Order: sequence, then C-alpha cells, then structure tokens
Amino acid sequence: MTLNDLVNEVRTIAEAAGAKILEIYADESSFQVEQKSDDSPLTIADKSANAIICDGLEKLKAQYPIISEENKAIPYQERKNFERYWLVDPLDGTKEFIKRNGEFTVNIALIEDNQPILGVVYVPVTDEMFWATKEGGAFHEKDEVIQKLDAPNFKLADSALGIVCSRSHMNDTTKAFVGKFDAPNLVAKGSSLKFLILASGEAHVYPRLAPTMEWDTGAAQIILEEAGGSVINNETKTALSYNKENLLNPHFIAYGNVDNLN
Repeated sequence: MTLNDLVNEVRTIAEAAGAKILEIYADESSFQVEQKSDDSPLTIADKSANAIICDGLEKLKAQYPIISEENKAIPYQERKNFERYWLVDPLDGTKEFIKRNGEFTVNIALIEDNQPILGVVYVPVTDEMFWATKEGGAFHEKDEVIQKLDAPNFKLADSALGIVCSRSHMNDTTKAFVGKFDAPNLVAKGSSLKFLILASGEAHVYPRLAPTMEWDTGAAQIILEEAGGSVINNETKTALSYNKENLLNPHFIAYGNVDNLN
C-alpha cells in the first residue's frame, strides 16, 4: 500500500471520528468533562474519537503500532524500536471544544525514522480536510473542492507578518520573539490550526515557546513542510523529531515558506 493509498484510508477514519465528535458537540450536557493528571481536560468526545481512530487503523491492511494521547503509554524500551507507527491526537483543542468555538481538530500522523511521513488533520465544525505525504505535496479539501497547498514566500524582515500566538497569554519569551518583527499582526488560533494557517498563507510564523506533546504536532508538521514550511527545534535549529524517550516537544518555531531561514 502506497502512502497515497494509505492517506485516503486515514482521511476516511478521521472523518468518522469527526462525525462522532460533532454528535457530542451538539449536546453540551453530554461532554462528561474530566481532569487528567496534568490538569488538562478530557471529554467523552476525546475517548469516543480515539476508539474510532484506533479501531479504524487496526483494520487497515498496513499494520503499525499506535501511540495516542488517550492510550496508555508504551514503554520507551519497546517503542524505540518502532520503524513506523501511528501518532494520534483524537481531539486536539479539547479546551476549544469545551468553549464551543469550533477550533479543534482530529490529527493522525504516520512516523518513520523519527519524522512524520503522512499527516491528516480534519476540522469537524467546518468540514475541512488537510493532508500530506512525504514528497507527495499537501492538500486541502472543503465543499468537495481540493486545492494543493503552497505557502507564499516571505522574508522575516517583511512588515506586518502574521505571528500566531495568544493575544492574552503570551509569556515573556514569546513577547521578546514577537518584538523582533516589524509591526507584526498577532493571529489567535486554536489547536493544530496554527500550523495550517501557515501552510495556507493566512499567517507566517508560529513561535511555540511553551510545552506541547508529540501528538500535538506530528500530523500538522508534515502538512506544513509539504506546503513549503518548516518546524524547527528552537535550541538545535533542526527539524522537530519524534519518538523521543520523553514525548514532550522542545520549544519550536514553525514557519511558512520563508526566505533564508538558515
């Protein structure tokens, strides 16, 4: 099964998970919000979407292990030997889901040799599908219209670039980063949509100088990369990598199609 064949199967799985999320989203009384050990929220939508995705992936002809935000952690001694595996965030933006602002996504990535090679991100509320495969391009589908994603070129010295960050909850490090730009336009967006608006050219730079987990970024990273962008470890200045012993991401900067990054 080629990556292109596989991505079509995964899109169908993501759409099914999104339909279940929307079913629950329609009835706020059914959310069943819990707090996880890190104080982040968990809803019945997270659990239901996870079950649909894992069941769907386990039925595919191509069989790989699954690492999901909602599954029990697989010991590093076992997963360090994975050549390929699925990396899943069944509902990225649970806080956005609870706020009912629509900015949440379903994320499924295939990781090979510590890098994403396939990614699907589905936006249930707007019925938008984003996907990419390594060296196969990035695509967006809405209202049955498919468009190839090619992020427009820009320079870091350009004025009024769109910088993706919270208007109300910026830490000092992020403020200092944003302060380097000429009249930046701050753009607020939830979940992995932050990467997708870089891929589509609606914004240019996304500094994430705060914690995220690998499942938060894998699917959207390959979509952004295939659209011409990059996701760079802020310390090593190399591409964000996966299947580390600690699944916490380092701080990173995501860029659209920027000139002379190095």
